[in-house]
Amino acid sequence: MMNSSIQTQLEQAVKAFHGQDFFGAEKILRNFIAQTPNHYDATHLLAIVCANQGRHQEAIEYYRNALTLNPQSISVLSNLGASLNSIGQNNEALSFLDRALALNPNLAALWFNAGNIVSDLGDFKKAAHLYEECIKLNPEYLQAHNHLGKALFNTGDYSKALICYDKALELSPDHPEAWSNKGNALGELRRFKEALASYDRALELKADYVEAWSNKGLTLQELKKYDEALVCYDKALELNQEYVEAWSNKGNALGESKQFSEALACYDKALSLNSDYAEVWANKGSILSLLKRYEESSLCYKKALELKDNIDWIFGDHMYANMRVCDWAGFEENAELLGRKVRSGEKVINPFQILAINDDALMHRQCAQIYVADQYPENPTLGSIPKRPRKEKICIAYYSADFCNHPTAHLTAELYELHDKSQFEVIAFSFGLDDKSLIRSRLSQSFSQFIDVRGFSDEDIAKLSRNLGVDIAIDLGGFSAENRTGIFAYRAAPIQVNYLVYPGTMGAKYMDYMIADQTLIPAVSQHFYSEKIAYLPNSYQVNDSKRTVYGEQPTRQNLGLPEKGFVFCCFNNNHKIVPTTFDLWMRILKAVDGSVLWLLEDNPAAAENLQKEALKRGVDGSRLVFAKRVSASEHLMRHRAADLFLDTLPYNAHTTASDALWMGLPVLTLMGESFAGRVAASLLNAVDLPELITNLGQEYEALAIALATDLESLGAIRERLEKNRLTQPLFDTPLFTRNLEAAYIKMYEVYQADLAPRHISI
Repeated sequence: MMNSSIQTQLEQAVKAFHGQDFFGAEKILRNFIAQTPNHYDATHLLAIVCANQGRHQEAIEYYRNALTLNPQSISVLSNLGASLNSIGQNNEALSFLDRALALNPNLAALWFNAGNIVSDLGDFKKAAHLYEECIKLNPEYLQAHNHLGKALFNTGDYSKALICYDKALELSPDHPEAWSNKGNALGELRRFKEALASYDRALELKADYVEAWSNKGLTLQELKKYDEALVCYDKALELNQEYVEAWSNKGNALGESKQFSEALACYDKALSLNSDYAEVWANKGSILSLLKRYEESSLCYKKALELKDNIDWIFGDHMYANMRVCDWAGFEENAELLGRKVRSGEKVINPFQILAINDDALMHRQCAQIYVADQYPENPTLGSIPKRPRKEKICIAYYSADFCNHPTAHLTAELYELHDKSQFEVIAFSFGLDDKSLIRSRLSQSFSQFIDVRGFSDEDIAKLSRNLGVDIAIDLGGFSAENRTGIFAYRAAPIQVNYLVYPGTMGAKYMDYMIADQTLIPAVSQHFYSEKIAYLPNSYQVNDSKRTVYGEQPTRQNLGLPEKGFVFCCFNNNHKIVPTTFDLWMRILKAVDGSVLWLLEDNPAAAENLQKEALKRGVDGSRLVFAKRVSASEHLMRHRAADLFLDTLPYNAHTTASDALWMGLPVLTLMGESFAGRVAASLLNAVDLPELITNLGQEYEALAIALATDLESLGAIRERLEKNRLTQPLFDTPLFTRNLEAAYIKMYEVYQADLAPRHISI
């Protein structure tokens, strides 16, 4: 029996502990243990006191001592597990919780603590099971519902997570963490306005809730409300200057609002606080890529991958950054690894990037489906669109970030002018830069309505489209830069069409049609595309027959070209050049004495690397001549200094091929299997020059050499091109417009007949 003096000391220690006087409690307990060693209660309490002061290593030592005194103590086993968990020794921690559960599986708190440890180990499915066991024993266990929600959230089951948070809030309506977590789940479900309301409630309850401020900023960012998002991030940082996530999120918001220097400063601040934050390295890489600082961008992606090799999409970002500078180290191995990752369903690359890496149309579809399911899943927030009665005019709308001085605008300008306004109401939704250019002015006058929706959320644009009665929504961006695929995920119109800029399937059930032609997508290839195909009779690509070229024709000398000798050229972006294409080019140069290859210089690093690659293949690097970017008219004029355009595969020339053909420059193409690799063939067929379409690398190489060494044959082709340019369908914009309108009318008739979208031909 414990004497009264010992009992009194223990009571004093317990009282000090409950009064948060850990120092006093510890002093009493140490004095007590010095006099009475091997006392279980005192040893256990001293361990708890140390743990409450964050001194877990000391606590663990005392817990272990207590456990030797009482090996069956469930509370010691549980507390020891908690301290081990606090210092990252999670597997050992779990072993002690398992021992406690074996002694008494009916204690809800043990299941809860085990769930926390397993969650820290990253096994969220198992953690969810443990929290569920806890809730079975105690349905009123508030934190168990909240933590179950977090575990389900981390498995991607946001709907079930939301149910858990609602249950936690039913038990405790004033629980700020549950409100904030509910906001996170609603955000992932793209119910952004509800998410904002949840964060606001959390902040009403806890005004200094740093995470809620930061997460509210993320939601505002999704709604394109960048200024308001920045206010939230600044509030979070005012509360905690060392909150790395807020610095990173602020950098993202600044980047999306094109304040690139400020974004980089935020990332650098975040990395100064945590140099091992892989996602920040990745985000910094993305901004540097937008600034065309590709070598620096690649280094950032590499660093991120070294720290964490499973960040979504970063493998593709890194590979693409290297392609931008024509750094092909490990290209074949990475392309093969990329293919394996896509086939296994990994979130590894943006669909736009993969088009330049391989010619596998099935893989392109798989990649798109993975991407759209993660980034732009179908969003039912606005509900379905009720069936609309037939109207006198079909309302069509084009959605683009490129209604400015951009190749897309130059291709499409005449189309908008020629649309039959007696049959169609034609609307533009512009979410890109107003650059005050002449082409912007021309475009803005070509539509029934030209609506600048910069700053509108995807939901608001979709809602506006519905309110305006849009029947056919045409996405001109796809997965290209500054895309707004989210608009179509909400359903902007009963009929939604993928057209022009993104040369591949979007893999989304909500995209109904894709504009193509028989060259691009033969009937046997339709299964590679999730959309139904609307076949135009000639080429899918629209052109502007009003394009004018002005200014003096530059001399070869002015362009840095030799006065004599054959000039091959390719003005495609540098990332489209892959080793197999470059191998063909170098063999062609070797076979044609005195010839040069004239390429676009997207960046100095690419030019330098290409010259090095030429040397590796036995070709003097000086035989590669690089053209700087110039105005559209100057660029068109300089085509006349070249003799033959050499196309790339797997990603053909698209607008660049039309530019060359418009200027009378023959284009030699190697046709692939995917959409992106068949565009030049589509254009050549539409201008009646099928002899310039090859199907094998050897055939492409031989024909390039033959044309360069038989100038009479090449001259005949140039004469035909000059004649066909104005007589064949490729540049007959009125004919193209009538065919495209006929396709829109067929889509509309299918809809009015209550039929599902189907392949159609004009």
